[in-house]
Amino acid sequence: MGRDLSALFDPVSVAVVGASDDPAKYGHAIAVQALRATGRRPVHLVNRRGGTILGRTAAPSLGAIGEPVDLAVVAVPASGFEDAVDEALRCGARAIVAITAGFAETGTAGRARQHAVAERVRAAGAVMVGPNCLGIADNTTDLFLASDTFTPGGIALLSQSGNLALELQLRFRPHGLGFSRFVSLGNQADVTLVDLLADCARHDGTRAIAVYAEDFADGRAFAEAAAAAGKPVVLLTAGRGDASARSAQSHTGALTTSADVVTAACRDAGVELVATPRELTVVLAASAGGRRAAGRRVAVLTDGGGHGAVAADAVETAGLAVPELLPPTREKLRAALWEQSAVANPVDLAGMGEQNPGSYAETVAALLAAEEADAVLMTGYFGGYAAADGGLGGGGTTLAHGEREAARLIADRHRATAKPLVVQSMYPESPSCRTLAAAGIPVFAATEDAARALAAAGPAAPATGIAPLPRPATPLAATGYLQTRAALEAAGLPFPAAREVHDETELLAAAEEFTGPYVLKALHLLHKSDAGGVALGLAGPAELLAAFREMHARLGAPAYSVEAMADLTDGIELIVGVNRDPRFGPVAMIGLGGVLAEALHDVTFALAPVTADRAERLLRGLRTAALLDGVRGRPAVDVAAAAAAVETITTYAAAHPELAEIEVNPLLVRPHGVLALDSRAVLA
Repeated sequence: MGRDLSALFDPVSVAVVGASDDPAKYGHAIAVQALRATGRRPVHLVNRRGGTILGRTAAPSLGAIGEPVDLAVVAVPASGFEDAVDEALRCGARAIVAITAGFAETGTAGRARQHAVAERVRAAGAVMVGPNCLGIADNTTDLFLASDTFTPGGIALLSQSGNLALELQLRFRPHGLGFSRFVSLGNQADVTLVDLLADCARHDGTRAIAVYAEDFADGRAFAEAAAAAGKPVVLLTAGRGDASARSAQSHTGALTTSADVVTAACRDAGVELVATPRELTVVLAASAGGRRAAGRRVAVLTDGGGHGAVAADAVETAGLAVPELLPPTREKLRAALWEQSAVANPVDLAGMGEQNPGSYAETVAALLAAEEADAVLMTGYFGGYAAADGGLGGGGTTLAHGEREAARLIADRHRATAKPLVVQSMYPESPSCRTLAAAGIPVFAATEDAARALAAAGPAAPATGIAPLPRPATPLAATGYLQTRAALEAAGLPFPAAREVHDETELLAAAEEFTGPYVLKALHLLHKSDAGGVALGLAGPAELLAAFREMHARLGAPAYSVEAMADLTDGIELIVGVNRDPRFGPVAMIGLGGVLAEALHDVTFALAPVTADRAERLLRGLRTAALLDGVRGRPAVDVAAAAAAVETITTYAAAHPELAEIEVNPLLVRPHGVLALDSRAVLA
């Protein structure tokens, strides 16, 4: 069930330590907000000088209040922070909101102070948000402990930025969105993002959870909590474009970026990942009605060809389709519209709206009823007639009245269907568009926002969840090529026959154990191909010996591997690797492999371990997935065997936290079965 945060969001009483009459101090802003709810619970103001603050008597200390305090907001200088927290715990506080800054964000010494305070809070059975936070608010319990007022609604915002919360407040307003809760995360010394996410998932007053996080203390735990939330979770995060800070020593490490990891975690957890506050607002507006399209087919309605063409492009860019309407729907539209109207999709009224504003409502009704449309996008001038209201000569008022009536009819039709309807208007604040918005129809000024909203309201991707990590296995002591290969072979991954050799005598003896053609590899080189340490297709012992002499003279490697050469004729080379991310743990990479893995960059990512079923879906999602089923006379390859190999490799890697990276490249997938041709591992 997670941690009990009831004292944090619905305390019996509140004290603001560091309350002030000085508007420049944060203790003033918090006190002003806290006093808005004095009818709900006692609110005490504490200032070491006593006196009066905001017209109320202030206590010089928490102990001087004379009664227990359930939640204490601490907004004092850093030098007095520990004493204030300790006094709050002595006075029975079950929750602390730590506004004070100057801890982990300042360096090692501050981090140590922060850790010590958090340990004392936990030992007392209390919880603490912060330090270095901007407060919390819960509109469902009349708890106002942040410097600003948040419009009530169903969105819980968990944020590392206070200014972002203010921007979202402004962006939410036109869409009728508001906040159930706001929590400034601060340094997360005690209560973490994961704790808050789990609690908001249980909160009846919250229908969706918005998160702004610049970093994740435990990204995998965040993904697990989001996957289990049972409510929409939308994540806005920064810094996803930077490559991993540590030096990559394999193709997997070189190809894996922070953006890949976060995107994979969000996809696996069912989290909507967004790039801007505007996009976050769009996605939340789309989810407000709880509607999901059954498919990805969109009917576009416009009153101008340009708007229709732009909207159709935006819809397809968002990953949706704009199919041609079926004959029955087109006939129905022709009966309602005039001759010059286009009815294929996009549907263009072509001036009909000015003659009869009711045509908007008739067309929307027909498109919502069409079996070949899963959602409808109306785009263009609608809203302009009511906005002008008389500005179009003598007919302006009539048109405005007709448009407002059409808006009411569209709203009624929308209520009667489960299909999503989204509107883009040049006049989103017009009376007609406000009627639509009040009925739960998302209205946007930008076409790309309307298309993104439809994508968010599209059919949910199959819920994969986060596979649990296996129990740690006995650590791999050595990660040389042959040791890594032997470990994976023991886990069930097939390799060609191979022998380690050190000189010509051992080389010729190995050649007698299995027939050619042979492969010769210089060992103890991480990227053997790049260094010229691999020779392929050596037909017999004589060619093998000649290759050995040349390679040894050039590289002087201490050991070599003689291997049976696999038949590459009908196979496809894949790369399967696992990279251990410091926040999300083991992350798998699957894609087209071989020596061109980095050049082709056709890869996909998932949190490891990856089950065989999940691996097959990921393989089918590659850009080059058509190769798996055979092209230009080549046979189809054994995708099920490839998926099983992915499960073997990723499960092994997930069970070995001592490995920073492990990779099989290439993994040869043939019409029947797979064969791992090379592997490497790097200790953390």
